[in-house]
Amino acid sequence: MATELPPLDSNPATESTVKAVDEDTKVLHSMGYAQELLRGMRTFQNFAISFSIICILVGGLTSFGQGLSSVGGASIGLGWPLATCVSLLFALAMGQIGSAYPTAGGLYHWGSILGGRAVGWVTAWCNLIGLITVLAAVNVGSYLFIVGALGPFLHLNMDLILPKDPTFTSILIQTAVVTTTTLSQALINHLGIKLTSRLIDFSGYLIFFTAIALAIVLFAYAPHMDPSRLWTFKNYSGDPGGGVWPKTGNMTYLFLLGLLLPAFTITGFDASAHTAEETIGASKAIPKGMIHSVLWSGIFGWIMLAAIVLAAPNLDKAAGQGGNSFVWIMTEVVPQPLRIGLFVLIGISQYLCGLATVTSASRMMFAFARDGGLPWSKILRRVSHRYRTPVPAIWVASILTIGFTIYTPVYTTIAAVCAIFIYVSYLLPVAAGLVGFRTRWTQKGPFDLKGWYPIVAVVCTIGCIVLIYVGVQPPNDQALKVIIGSAVAGLVCWFGLERKRFAGPPIGETILRKQAEIAKVEEDIGH
Repeated sequence: MATELPPLDSNPATESTVKAVDEDTKVLHSMGYAQELLRGMRTFQNFAISFSIICILVGGLTSFGQGLSSVGGASIGLGWPLATCVSLLFALAMGQIGSAYPTAGGLYHWGSILGGRAVGWVTAWCNLIGLITVLAAVNVGSYLFIVGALGPFLHLNMDLILPKDPTFTSILIQTAVVTTTTLSQALINHLGIKLTSRLIDFSGYLIFFTAIALAIVLFAYAPHMDPSRLWTFKNYSGDPGGGVWPKTGNMTYLFLLGLLLPAFTITGFDASAHTAEETIGASKAIPKGMIHSVLWSGIFGWIMLAAIVLAAPNLDKAAGQGGNSFVWIMTEVVPQPLRIGLFVLIGISQYLCGLATVTSASRMMFAFARDGGLPWSKILRRVSHRYRTPVPAIWVASILTIGFTIYTPVYTTIAAVCAIFIYVSYLLPVAAGLVGFRTRWTQKGPFDLKGWYPIVAVVCTIGCIVLIYVGVQPPNDQALKVIIGSAVAGLVCWFGLERKRFAGPPIGETILRKQAEIAKVEEDIGH
């Protein structure tokens, strides 16, 4: 490939930083936007926010049963690398577009420029719904993991808190904890990008350390090693897999269902684009952040999950635990003090993943509202002069997340919905770029795939179609209702109202007319 993978850089000197910020601001002005958000994130922090949202310690562990209970170890050994490669192709394609158009809520902007107002509008809604459901899946999954992992140690009443079939009481407790967690993440985001960035920095290091430590511990305490598990297919559908997937004899279909594990885990790397207006040297940092976050998550995630599979004393018994298979393996293999310590580190990582997701979702909401794409856009586009954060967007995104978890508290359905919406929002601008590659799309950034882009975009399209198919299969058929309902509502809203009302991002002469307004906004905010 002509374009080499760009390395993560070290902290630049003050003079070069000032120059880079000035260049970033000029690029933002050229697209018709003021520098309202505080531009203080470095390249590593831009990478860390995507790496933290992907967080292999969230999806990789909370959805582990979805992989193992499909075709066993082959779902990890073969399925995880396969899905990671597809996600990496998405990151490459999106990195090229983001390098050319470095704005907050990037995907919406890309879709509008490359495919027109309708594509941009649909992209925005898919991405926004996807990010809200990602946050819901992260916080619900974290709750279920922490309770399942630490509940017996803390002598909690597991039959009350985490029964096999959810009850009104268990859902009420879950909702209360998830609500408290989400609101605390919103508060930290409210208080400014500097505090959030420091925590996200810490999160990036913590995920690396914990994943490596977990793998080392499991390899050290594994009762025996059988590498063939990683490429051996076994049908764990129905009761043998704890009822995670309905009984089927179709191994190809079952293997595809297992791909939901990596598909849900490796999402959210668009956060590097959503924080573009807060990142120094954004046109170079965005592709670096997305590509590296997917690459390293894929590598370390595979090592960690392979260690779990290889450490299981009995893979049949592990698969039979269903969604609790990871905790069961840890309980059987790792001594309690060490196990509890690892569980605590995993829990902290999962909380910080949710924190980073609030940042990404709120920036998407802010950017869409800035162009009048949402109800009450004038409120949702406001930026706090004190904290330089989009405060209304932060709290509304968090409250919508809580509402979604009340509507559908089932973790697997939430995960399937979020993966589908997120990847559809990734595909739309990528496909629009493919259609207009040699015609409409003339502006390229520092990161350019050149002639490889069309090939990458076609593979991304095939991968997204497969994901939609497997994501709505039983027992996640509730996801199909959500997707169909959203599609119908979207069509009605677009043709009934938004087609005439929604202007999209500024283009052409509109950008020139907005320069005076931009200067006034930046003067008011003290830029």
